[in-house]
Amino acid sequence: MTLLNVKNLNVILETSEGIARAVRDLNFSLEKGETLGIVGESGCGKSMTALALMGLLPEMGKTTGQIELNGENLLEKSEAEMCKIRGNNLAMIFQEPMTSLNPVHTVGRQIMEPLRLHMGLTKEEARAEAVRLLDRVGIPNPRERIGNYPHQLSGGQRQRVMIAMALSCAPDILIADEPTTALDVTIQDQILELIQALVHEEGMGLILISHDLGVVSENTDSIMVMYGGAAVETGRTDNIFDELVHPYTQGLFAAMPKLGRAREARLVTIPGTVPDLVNLPAGCTFTDRCPLATEICRNTPPPIESIDARHAAA
Repeated sequence: MTLLNVKNLNVILETSEGIARAVRDLNFSLEKGETLGIVGESGCGKSMTALALMGLLPEMGKTTGQIELNGENLLEKSEAEMCKIRGNNLAMIFQEPMTSLNPVHTVGRQIMEPLRLHMGLTKEEARAEAVRLLDRVGIPNPRERIGNYPHQLSGGQRQRVMIAMALSCAPDILIADEPTTALDVTIQDQILELIQALVHEEGMGLILISHDLGVVSENTDSIMVMYGGAAVETGRTDNIFDELVHPYTQGLFAAMPKLGRAREARLVTIPGTVPDLVNLPAGCTFTDRCPLATEICRNTPPPIESIDARHAAA
């Protein structure tokens, strides 16, 4: 069953420098129970894609194309209709919980809000459910913690609160935007295992956004590699790891630290920086950083070609 179907998604930002094409002609789908990883450097359009799905773009942002959730185009919905969908059908774990949680409200009140808004629970029922959710995501002494403010919790606990909020109404799709940023490795593993367990239990779809290829390889069924606001390679996770086709994907994988590397050895890097979205090149956006680039790359955008039934690349 297809939960999400994105067709020709474009996000344009009106900036002081000009029009920035933050997301370009993006196409992907998500099945019930499927996990999709979106990877790429900072500035490649990953988070902007997530915000477009949630209808949370800044005022200067404009979206075209189609975002079909359960067959309904979200881009045709009013803000009032989107308020009913967010948290209820589509939920998001934001990158930094300290800036996403409201510092002047207790975490219990913030978990209870969507329960009362979307589920129609009474205050007492919502409080009981909030305690259950905090316990489910591994918060110790949830009856006491429900009265804490965000600054009274550790980084890992705040992230668990964000997960509890996102899962409170059992959404169809969960979007996790860099959910383990700034957490130590042990807590990262705990958070990722928790997300996977909850997703499998509820049968929801998961979109995991990360720059960490190791995290994506272990937690997703399929991968979309983004660069310059567009998808440059897509496919099943094992297919992409077995056959790296696009030069950018090859560069990302080559830059991963490897066990056994000599201490004095330097990590492989991709030269240059991501392209300016206001002044994108006429051809391939990766031309200036690509060791295989020729003159045709500078003038002609590369077409998406199928490698096999489950793998495609520009």
